[in-house]
Amino acid sequence: MVTYLDHAATTPMHPAAVSAMTAELGEPGNPSSLHAVGRRARRVVEESREIIAEAFDARPSEIVFTSGGTEADNLAVKGLYWSRRAADPRRRRVLASAVEHHAVLDAVQWLADHEGADVRWLACDEHGRVAPETLRAAIGTGEDVALVTVMWANNEVGTVQPVAALAAVAAEFGVPFHTDAVQAAAHLPVSFEASGAAALTLSGHKLGGPLGVGALALAKPGKRLAADPVPVLHGGGQERDVRSGTLDTPAIAGFAAAVQHTLATREAEVRRLGALRDALIAGVRSAVPDAVLNGDPVDRLPGNAHFSFPGCEGDALLMLLDARGIACSTGSACSAGVSEPSHVLLAMGADAARARGSLRFTLGHTSTEADIAALTAAIGPVVERARRAGLA
Repeated sequence: MVTYLDHAATTPMHPAAVSAMTAELGEPGNPSSLHAVGRRARRVVEESREIIAEAFDARPSEIVFTSGGTEADNLAVKGLYWSRRAADPRRRRVLASAVEHHAVLDAVQWLADHEGADVRWLACDEHGRVAPETLRAAIGTGEDVALVTVMWANNEVGTVQPVAALAAVAAEFGVPFHTDAVQAAAHLPVSFEASGAAALTLSGHKLGGPLGVGALALAKPGKRLAADPVPVLHGGGQERDVRSGTLDTPAIAGFAAAVQHTLATREAEVRRLGALRDALIAGVRSAVPDAVLNGDPVDRLPGNAHFSFPGCEGDALLMLLDARGIACSTGSACSAGVSEPSHVLLAMGADAARARGSLRFTLGHTSTEADIAALTAAIGPVVERARRAGLA
């Protein structure tokens, strides 16, 4: 039996989401078709849009369905850059936190490499948090800034950002603010309206929905700066001409059901996961006293515990735990089989050895006390063996 401690990568689908999705899989109809069958599918899509909008305090017309968080991030970052630059050629600066998920990080870097963007990576503190004062200093007059993007909660170390305060700084200068809320949506009270963001990214499979579906909330004209990105995909003009492509009705239905379930159970689930996380942290520290907890010790996601283990390689730890039936992830990105230090930990001031010797344990709706017990029993011997291997 697998001890699954990698919910930040993907969490198992809620039964309600499985039921909603499978009920639609056998139904025909393109939601863009005008006949009765198509209209039935459209009704499912629009009812799902209303559920998701209500859950995250947005208007239904502000929800644009995508294939997932990566596409939504690319649409926000590239689309807003293009639209802002087209309106004023001076707007070539992009301000992004140095601890972003690669869906944002690489999209921003692509703009620098291919579209002439002038990128400023916003520094963070030792916990991975970007201060509003840092953004204010970087934004200058704001006249040449295309957009600001800072994630709501970090996918590696779990630190929660002061999103509303950062968005308020950007709004002072009339600059659209985008936030990737993929990790935050399942556990935090994410309000699109209250955040002040112009664009906000969501993903289905991070909160118990299916893979391959997500959404980008785009502010309409009203209380805050509207977002009107240039499309990345062109075709049939679905999703108000912002995102073309036939809508995946079954996946959208499953996404909405997962959101509905998450919202109904979140308060109790956050308390449960916080207690399990605290037990996990205590257990790891007892077994490995020199393990370093990364991220904010208090203001972090309830299901996240990210450790550095001195004298170890994260990949070795991961494989040794995997051999014992424990699934987690490293704090490093892997490219072409070559392990690289985590850009998040490096931005937080960690050295390369600490950044490579890290593991992320993340909890979700299937996590139990037995999972914590399995990890705490295994982590001491695993770390000892990894250190011996390193010395050898």
